[in-house]
Amino acid sequence: MNDTSRTYDVVVIGAGPVGENVADRTRAAGLSTVIVESELLGGECSYWACEPSKALLRPVLARADARRVPGLRKAVEGPLDVPAVLAHRDDIVFHWHDEDQVAWLDSIDVALVRGHGRLDGPRQVVVTTPDGDTVRLSARHAVAVCTGTGAALPDIPGLAEARPWTSREITSAKAVPGRLVVVGGGVVAVEMATAWRALGSEVTMLVRGSGLLPGREPFAGELVAEGLREAGVDLRLGTAVASVARDGGPDGEVRVTLGDGDQLVADEILFAVGRAPRTEDIGLETVGLTPGDWLKVDPTFRVSAVEDGWLYAVGDVNHIVLMTHQGKYQARIAGAVIGARANGEPVDESRWGRHVATADSEAVPQVVFTDPEVATVGLTAQEAEREGRRVRVVDNDFRSVAGAVQYAEGFRGQARMVVDLDRGTVVGATFVGPGVAELLYSATVAVVSEVPVERLWHAVPAFPTVSEVWLRLLETYRG
Repeated sequence: MNDTSRTYDVVVIGAGPVGENVADRTRAAGLSTVIVESELLGGECSYWACEPSKALLRPVLARADARRVPGLRKAVEGPLDVPAVLAHRDDIVFHWHDEDQVAWLDSIDVALVRGHGRLDGPRQVVVTTPDGDTVRLSARHAVAVCTGTGAALPDIPGLAEARPWTSREITSAKAVPGRLVVVGGGVVAVEMATAWRALGSEVTMLVRGSGLLPGREPFAGELVAEGLREAGVDLRLGTAVASVARDGGPDGEVRVTLGDGDQLVADEILFAVGRAPRTEDIGLETVGLTPGDWLKVDPTFRVSAVEDGWLYAVGDVNHIVLMTHQGKYQARIAGAVIGARANGEPVDESRWGRHVATADSEAVPQVVFTDPEVATVGLTAQEAEREGRRVRVVDNDFRSVAGAVQYAEGFRGQARMVVDLDRGTVVGATFVGPGVAELLYSATVAVVSEVPVERLWHAVPAFPTVSEVWLRLLETYRG
């Protein structure tokens, strides 16, 4: 076994999108930076989540849109070309190789140490390499934990032995299971039910709650549920799983016993019921923290319970917003903060300042790639009222929008704008319908910029486009 020691200004643990962006920003600030990764550079999002899942969903949604266009329906009749879809997914994830990511790190002069990194006291990280060697890394200024999350599995009898699928297995599967049970009603569950039903699986969804997509406007989950059922998904709400067993060896059937005693049999079962922080084996105990915990941070992403402010936690591990784009946003800010402090520059912690992630609480955008799509940003009506705001909720059915009629025959969907009456600004927006993801950035800009509703009246949408829904919402608001 060989031991080496190296010193850098910044050590980043985890080379997913978040860690890469922290390293990019600290390097841009002139700080020597090393990044530690035990798997593939690019992390969960690039290989087992966002990228492969959208590669699976894109042909599904494109075909759904085409089927709504008169004159085009017959051209897209028949099943999807499953081998072509899976091959495209494999291309998107570079066949689970990370040479391009390594080349990018080299291009920005960030060092890489492959292996499992663990904290070993203040500003110290020990890496065990795949060859069994040990590399000790010392940080002059900061260590950033960017290890993300993994799928959380509930404590259900027989589950571990049944080898359930998580988001990793479902996005990297090499073949279509004939019968697939999906447990959960959140984003991963509804997206993967959409994709694999279209690819040929008989899908049964088991949802403990009373609806899909909790935390969003209720109509979003209702319209997605309607779309799933129309696609042939057996959606069962208010249903709990009591136990799981796999019969007949590794390739045997999965037997699912429900809370009411009924049983289902499937080829595979996906559990998509939440995420857990990847902090259980990164040496938190050496700096006075509890392994496996979420890491609480101050507004500049320093871990609150660690003295001297050298430890940062960025992205999913801080449990603020568990989304890739928001983690990258945090990373850009955290990297700039680390650079400013290391270089003796002032830190701007004002609202919407360059060193505070204000959007984490006020303007988080998200798209759910189902049929219909769901696009949201900012507060729901319930969240705004819970905060004590005086709000007005404005709804519009897309059938009154000429651009939506042009987009697809029978375009079905709904839009909602939440207006803060005291400030006269939009604080939240939700769009549900085909292709509404492309409406989201305009809504995000409106919320972040705090544009007065009266000024939005002068932002004229082109005719005939789906974005005319903004005009319909504003017309309703003005009365």
